[in-house]
Amino acid sequence: MSSNLEAPSKRQDSIAAQTIAFVLFLLVALILTWRWDWLIPIVEARASAAIGRQVTIQHLQVRLGSITEIAAEGVTIANPAGFAATTPLGTVSRVLVGADIMPYIWHGVVVLPFIEVDQPNAALRQLPNGDTNYALHIANNGGSTSQPVQIGNLVIVNGSATVDIPKLKTNFTMTIATENSSTNTDKNEIMVTAHGTYSGQPITGQFIGGSLLSLRDPSNPYPINLHIQNGTTVASLVGTTSNPLNFSGANLKLSFSGQSMANLYQLTGIPIPATPPYTVTGRLNYSKNAFQFEDFAGRVGSSDLEGNISETAPVDGSRRQITADLTSRRVDLTDLAGFLGAEPGTVHTPGEDAATRAAELRASANPKLLPDTPINLPKINAANIKLTYKGAKIINKDVPMDNVLVNLSIENGRITLHPLDFAVGSGTIASNIDLNPVGGVLHTQADVDFRKIPLARVMAATHSFAGDGVVGGTAHLTATGNSMAQMLGHGDGHMNLFMNQGGDISALMVDLAGLQMGDAVLSALGIPNKTQIKCLVSGFTLTDGQLKTDELLIATPEANILGSGSANLTNETLNMELRTQATHFSIGSLSSPINISGTLKHPSMLPAVGPLALRAGSAVGLGLLFPPLALLPTIRLGLGDKNACADAVLALDHKPAPATK
Repeated sequence: MSSNLEAPSKRQDSIAAQTIAFVLFLLVALILTWRWDWLIPIVEARASAAIGRQVTIQHLQVRLGSITEIAAEGVTIANPAGFAATTPLGTVSRVLVGADIMPYIWHGVVVLPFIEVDQPNAALRQLPNGDTNYALHIANNGGSTSQPVQIGNLVIVNGSATVDIPKLKTNFTMTIATENSSTNTDKNEIMVTAHGTYSGQPITGQFIGGSLLSLRDPSNPYPINLHIQNGTTVASLVGTTSNPLNFSGANLKLSFSGQSMANLYQLTGIPIPATPPYTVTGRLNYSKNAFQFEDFAGRVGSSDLEGNISETAPVDGSRRQITADLTSRRVDLTDLAGFLGAEPGTVHTPGEDAATRAAELRASANPKLLPDTPINLPKINAANIKLTYKGAKIINKDVPMDNVLVNLSIENGRITLHPLDFAVGSGTIASNIDLNPVGGVLHTQADVDFRKIPLARVMAATHSFAGDGVVGGTAHLTATGNSMAQMLGHGDGHMNLFMNQGGDISALMVDLAGLQMGDAVLSALGIPNKTQIKCLVSGFTLTDGQLKTDELLIATPEANILGSGSANLTNETLNMELRTQATHFSIGSLSSPINISGTLKHPSMLPAVGPLALRAGSAVGLGLLFPPLALLPTIRLGLGDKNACADAVLALDHKPAPATK
């Protein structure tokens, strides 16, 4: 009986032994024949899902250990649909990754002590329709709060990349590699070089950065050394940052130089009008989601420039916000001409290119006085801008202003200058300007106040007029157009200008109008050539580019000169008349009217003869040209309460006009 029970037990033991032996055989066979390449489909699927591009691997190897080594060879990242398959987005000859398993098992932290990448290559492309092959769709891991991957040493051998974006006129090649640091042989610096074309201009560049190990060590700031030349623009960024991933703790010096600040748009995205050659250097920092170019200083043409600029990244589709606080101790206004639509630098500036010099020659040869160059408003929708500029001393010998203050705002393409103020001696020119682009055309409103401006300061550039009068007045303009010529040629508005105690009238006529025959004109008007000006009162109305004289009075001890007529600001032609009203009758007071004709740039003044002179005399005799009493408050605002112009207007209002014979 017992022998019968033992037989099945022996058979069961034999079956178990055979099973174990078979399993061991399978394990040994599996170990002997195992190929890590069998896992390639799984790895490819996971990698493809992670970046939204098809990833293929030719060969996979794994060496298990405390630091497990994983090597992938023949890695290819395919292009999306619509791009050529012959040139994939990226290829890597071989990538070797070391993974420390224990930190992941115990703490869930991925630690990669080293990564070695051999011959990585990227081909970044953009199609004419704007589609790109480099906009990857990174998979969302569901908002995981796991700790970031810790990467140790990174080695890149013979890396390269090409960038081809026809829409931006950009095609350049980069080389990427790591080299042993000159200060620590255990660390590999990242070195990148670039050459080709960017934004239609040649570009060369070099970047030297620290190793990835220093990214995790705040006590060891990450070094940055970047130099770029794009066309005539040169930029450099040199220094360190304690947290380069967040760009905080920066100690970086940023420098720019070039032919025109307008070319900086391609590198910085900040729209700036054309300027003369420039150079600026300052500190670059980052905090509160904003880049700051701090404490920079340099020169633009003949002007010094210093200040701070910050740029805040857009949020929820809004525009970038740029804030600037700029100052010049000495400023040449011709350096800022590009902001007004003119060519910067009215005279040759050393270092400027041939195109700028040619533009200056065209401007001087233009028979028109009003600038017809479109106001330079480059890419005003690229960002919202708030800018304050103070020019402490204006150095132009031919410009009477002493200093300038500008508060400029660009909000959704609308430009306001509130204020744009100039100091002129003891007086001021205060203006508020609003430029609103609608349908590609600027709609402009401007208000200007002239307060107690010394005439001697205005005429100082002539070095010959020594009058001590005061100028005041107001102006208002509503216009459409993209240049000063278009605005005034189709504008509406009004202007009143007054002058108190203007000095020698003959000298003033020569200085204001370039009239070398000023004495002859005065003789025709019956005015002695050394007569002193008591006051000038003028008022003009602008209607669709036609400037009409509402009132024009030049009061002297000998006679009052009255004017009428118009100026066509569309074609810049003049059709005006001057005539006299003697304060007392004498043979010398028998005068002829003066015709003012020609153009704004080249006016001419000749005595009127025949019926034209008779008509002018009749107009004066009817008293149609006297300034109205309604001007008195404006006169007093511009010149002060006590002035000869208010007295002259009151006297004319109470005194009938004697007819000219």
